[in-house]
Amino acid sequence: MNTLDTQSFSSLLNIAYLLSAILFIFGLKGLTHPKTAIRGNLLGALGMAIATITCLFDQNIVSFQGIIIGIGIGTLIGIICAVKIQMTGMPQLVATFNGLGGAASALIALGEFFGKTSTNATLSVPVLIAIIFSAYIGTVTLWGSLLAFGKLQGLVRDRNIPGLPVINLLLTIGVLVLGTMLVITPTTSIMLALIGAATLIGVLFVLPIGGADMPVVIALLNALSGLAASTTGFVLSNNILIIAGSLVGASGLILTFIMCKAMNRSLANVLFAGTQSSQNNIDSDDVYQGKITETSAEEVAMLLDGVQQVLIVPGYGLAVAQAQHNVRDLANCLEKNDVNVEYGIHPVAGRMPGHMNVLLAEADIPYEKLIEMDTINTRMEAVDVAIIIGANDVVNPFANTDPNSPIAGMPIIDVSKARTIVVIKRSLSPGFAGIPNPLFAADNTLMFFGDGKKALVELVAAVKDQ
Repeated sequence: MNTLDTQSFSSLLNIAYLLSAILFIFGLKGLTHPKTAIRGNLLGALGMAIATITCLFDQNIVSFQGIIIGIGIGTLIGIICAVKIQMTGMPQLVATFNGLGGAASALIALGEFFGKTSTNATLSVPVLIAIIFSAYIGTVTLWGSLLAFGKLQGLVRDRNIPGLPVINLLLTIGVLVLGTMLVITPTTSIMLALIGAATLIGVLFVLPIGGADMPVVIALLNALSGLAASTTGFVLSNNILIIAGSLVGASGLILTFIMCKAMNRSLANVLFAGTQSSQNNIDSDDVYQGKITETSAEEVAMLLDGVQQVLIVPGYGLAVAQAQHNVRDLANCLEKNDVNVEYGIHPVAGRMPGHMNVLLAEADIPYEKLIEMDTINTRMEAVDVAIIIGANDVVNPFANTDPNSPIAGMPIIDVSKARTIVVIKRSLSPGFAGIPNPLFAADNTLMFFGDGKKALVELVAAVKDQ
């Protein structure tokens, strides 16, 4: 190419990158509402396709054989995941995606580092710093996400390690020292030591975090994966990678603070407080014994006959039972009898941000029926019957009454103010926080024990027979 052709080609590449960035921004905007979410996803996917193709031309790649094979394998895996993964496994899938994003960033940075150092090529200080950040953040994201996956899958238990804050502080100091040494003398041994320290930090910062805080962890790891991608953009001098990574990092960080606010806790408290336990050592028998009132589908159907306002509060148990479609069937039956049915959504219900929103959207439940916690609490006294399906900690009054509780201070959906409460649950087992729920023993609470899906099928049949 002559100079003019080279300039024109470079301009076309920059225009394509700009178009990708615009599509990413409009895609994120579309994801803010269910009505535009599909369009937002498509815009984001189109932006990524344009960015990927443009990047391949930008890097002057001669052979596309390996790249096409990689795209084919990735496409196949993506399709299988989209078809096979259930909603209960979606948080684990998101954690995996975060980890893979971090791994990709770290591998690119390490490839650039080892490639240059093996040929004794000179690395400028800015590029070295970018490589160090990319390798460090990517490695922390990878191992933190893998541990988050293990916790969500029930493979790893929460653990409090004595002196963990001191260990993490020493590791952080070590990373700073190793990073400084790399800038001065970039050697393989120092880089491997940095990766080892980053691996330990990734594991240790997630290991003690309680299960109830996993929505915050997922959002934070998402932000870190974006930050890792952005720093990798500086390594490769790729503008669209910098922009896309910054968008993911910023949106993930904003979501992290939204989750923290919903739990009335600071990010530092979530990350460094460790697994908490109630200092009162409340025994479940003291809360439940002789106070539980069981009910049946027929009794609940009679209760629902003639009411005007019903609130359904979904939780992770609903996702486990895959009962979202049965919830919709129940709502349809009640609405035919002129009952107003709404859904109370707690920001951290489930295992990841927006888990309940996505679950109910899968059953074509109108978004307008999903009412946020702060709004529904203001009119809870007008609710005739509140039906809790699989939720536990997000409706636990101990959040307001027990200052030593693991969920102390966390805003809850205050269903206790409803006239009657029906709890559909397999048993009296505790939620993520590991504490009993006095709501189940309240005078206005009826316990409908059983699998969520089966219980709802019975309830729908009983309502139709009324």
